[in-house]
Amino acid sequence: MKFDPDLLRCCWFLAGPTASGKTAAGVELAKRIGAEIVALDSMSLYRGMDIGTAKPEAELRARVPHHLLDVIEPHEEYSLADYVQAAETACRKIVARGKTPLFVGGTGLYLRAILRGVFEGPSADWELRERLQSEADEHSEEWLHGRLQLIDPVLAAKLHPRDTRRVIRALEVFELTGRPLSEQQQQTPLPEGERPQHVYWLSPDREWLSARIDRRVTEMFAAGLVDEVRQLVAAHELSRTARQALGYAEVLAHLAGETSLEDTIVLVQQHTRQFAKRQHTWFRHLVECHAVPIAGAESPVEIASLLFSQAMPAV
Repeated sequence: MKFDPDLLRCCWFLAGPTASGKTAAGVELAKRIGAEIVALDSMSLYRGMDIGTAKPEAELRARVPHHLLDVIEPHEEYSLADYVQAAETACRKIVARGKTPLFVGGTGLYLRAILRGVFEGPSADWELRERLQSEADEHSEEWLHGRLQLIDPVLAAKLHPRDTRRVIRALEVFELTGRPLSEQQQQTPLPEGERPQHVYWLSPDREWLSARIDRRVTEMFAAGLVDEVRQLVAAHELSRTARQALGYAEVLAHLAGETSLEDTIVLVQQHTRQFAKRQHTWFRHLVECHAVPIAGAESPVEIASLLFSQAMPAV
């Protein structure tokens, strides 16, 4: 599945690791370029998962229209192809209104799918996935990653050993098709002259980002993350994807009595810092993306001005 290339060239993109300030900066940038924002996030699609996904606050949404937030219920699944199709539909409507689509978010897989297309592999085999997850739990995440290295060394070199969800998907595709996933995911970048010109990612100072992540996680718990998760599981049988969301998986373990609240907060901070490093790798390896270094002290208005000034030669 490919995103319409003519529509793609109308779009702007602002990506970056979690807690880097892209949400507020995206609103300021949207005001400058006459844009509406399309969420580039795999978890803010879920209704009710607000605190842990750091969804834009109502005040920001009131200033600029946002799309692809609160699309599905927490018990529903949503594929990568579903997202690409929904994003294309949203962008067509935005362009028809005379506005510019501005993607803002941190899901590198979604960004690559929009830019290069998506491999529509076999449907999820949940029994197989559960068996692979059990093997990871019994041995280790690194052990499971070692299995992937044997059958698909190309993809294994790109995936962090603790990126268990994607390691399991790669093993699943191999077992169901007999072919390495990397061999089937040969989506290459569009020729340089056909790519969207405005694809940026915020590259913040690492120490600043780590401290910011720790503060944000603490604020999420103070804002009621545990109660949010408690209410979600009381109302729904959460989908497998929703249960694996960063922050939610750890709180579910806490509610099950497996960890103390203090240890849960530390775990979420640790896992979020690790996730931010993986995001950095994703964006750095996408040749379509232009890195925008920031120190961390910049305001959203200043970041938007920096992005706009970088775009000026191409405007």
